[in-house]
Amino acid sequence: MKKMVTLILAVVLLLSIFCAVAEESAGVAGSVLAPDPTEGAFYITEITDAIFERIYGKSFKEDCTLPREDLRYLHVLHVDLDGNVHEGEMIVNRHIAEDVLEILKQLYEADYPIERIRLVDEYDADDEASMEDNNSSSFNFRFISHTTRVSKHGLGLAVDINTLYNPYTKVVDGERIIEPVTGEPYLDRDADFPYKIDENDLCYHLFIEHGFEWGGAWEDRKDYQHFEIPDAMIAEWYPEDQA
Repeated sequence: MKKMVTLILAVVLLLSIFCAVAEESAGVAGSVLAPDPTEGAFYITEITDAIFERIYGKSFKEDCTLPREDLRYLHVLHVDLDGNVHEGEMIVNRHIAEDVLEILKQLYEADYPIERIRLVDEYDADDEASMEDNNSSSFNFRFISHTTRVSKHGLGLAVDINTLYNPYTKVVDGERIIEPVTGEPYLDRDADFPYKIDENDLCYHLFIEHGFEWGGAWEDRKDYQHFEIPDAMIAEWYPEDQA
């Protein structure tokens, strides 16, 4: 009888060990196989015919000198100030596509708030309307005023983030220019308000690490929303447009 009891206890002990191991294995397997919510959400494509139809005559104007083949479409996720997740779209130059995608993915993973990332074409390529809506974007073809040089946004080599709260400003002939005009309340960079970019900001650090310059550091003007590729690099890629 004693041997029988010992045998039963041994069997129970073995079953307990087996169940514990099985549960642990199931837990590990579950963590490994758990779906990644960002998987497939961040990607780059060439400008398909469908995308080109959306931008032609708007950001890709009829006099656009930049080849369509030099542009890339980015699909991303982003989080607004309330923590809501949104899909975003951006068109950039192929030379910076991987960098910008990585930056936006890191910002998303850090819950960094970006209110909107829409193609500027949704605003009929009207920069003022896009900025007033706090939209973040890149490519919009245009020449620099009174020159034959293509602007950095015209090359898709500049990115603007949270534009309403990080306006452009410059004094011309004693008059202060502000873009967007509704961004005037956010010219006080010592004030505390949402979506503000400064040198302590994650967005600033990521773009700088990827070789961009920040317009908020300029002396003759301030463009707090703006990150661009340096002139020397652009001159190597597009010497004819920077002459």
